[in-house]
Amino acid sequence: MLDATVTEDALRVEDLTVRFVRRNTDVAAVNGCAFSLKPGETLTILGESGSGKSVTLKAMMGLLPDYSRISGKVMLNGDDILSMPRAAQAKLRGRAISMIFQEPMSALDPVYTIGHQISETIIQHEGVDKVTAWKRSLELLEQVRIPSAERRLKNFPHEMSGGMRQRAMIALALACRPNVLLADEPTTALDVTVQIQILLLLRQLQEELGMAIVFVTHDVGVAAEISDRIAVMYAGRFVETGTTREIMRDARHPYTQGLLSSTVHGGLRGKVLETIPGTPPNLASLPPGCAFAPRCRYAMDRCSEGDIPVVTRESGAMARCVKAAMLETT
Repeated sequence: MLDATVTEDALRVEDLTVRFVRRNTDVAAVNGCAFSLKPGETLTILGESGSGKSVTLKAMMGLLPDYSRISGKVMLNGDDILSMPRAAQAKLRGRAISMIFQEPMSALDPVYTIGHQISETIIQHEGVDKVTAWKRSLELLEQVRIPSAERRLKNFPHEMSGGMRQRAMIALALACRPNVLLADEPTTALDVTVQIQILLLLRQLQEELGMAIVFVTHDVGVAAEISDRIAVMYAGRFVETGTTREIMRDARHPYTQGLLSSTVHGGLRGKVLETIPGTPPNLASLPPGCAFAPRCRYAMDRCSEGDIPVVTRESGAMARCVKAAMLETT
């Protein structure tokens, strides 16, 4: 959890923009995102598939393909990651900033044991010998609560269950004690019971290590469980931000309201589930004004014209919405 006495940002992102340019296609995947994160704080980026969440994380890690066009700043420990040469970015990955990928089976190398992969990371970034790295790998598996950790070090990824692989992926991400952890939907492929275990584990490890976490998900329930703050993303842009309590109890943007209304919970028994009509826009040809307007029940002519007003509360919570701006002035 966020310590109120901490003032220095662990991570600061300014006007991050990502475009994919290939042949005659220009896809605006991320459009001017900005946020800051303090040590021990968790920000969740919430939105539908295709909204730009994962691209945002990969841009911060320097993992996007050569045909991507990235601008803005990603400040980590006072340095702008985006302005660094690729070799310098590679040295930071795993040491100062690390990432848990959505599907560990594809992220882990199938031809090496779990112990080998974790040890290799430690040797690469910390320069220790193999014996020390192996001992540290064992401690990491024990830290992420993997039973029979010494035996599991010799397992290949396919010999472990989905939940165990995800824990091993977390151990790999934490191998060099990063300041910032990026988690790209790490619970999506897991059943509900294992999801809860992984979320609790991340919270416990965060408290022990003081990491800042950027967590990506499309699951409102997961966001409510893990977050200190939430940034709701649509068509590559943050349309609403605020504390978890503000977003869950007093959402101002119609898209956020739609996500909350379309979430299944026990109180909906016997009721019709509300859904958001339509489909997300084509990022290669975004509509003018608010990209959500074609799907919004409150849309008006002003929503398709020019820049959309941004409403900011005293707490710092933000909503990018014509309707929210009109309600603020009444």
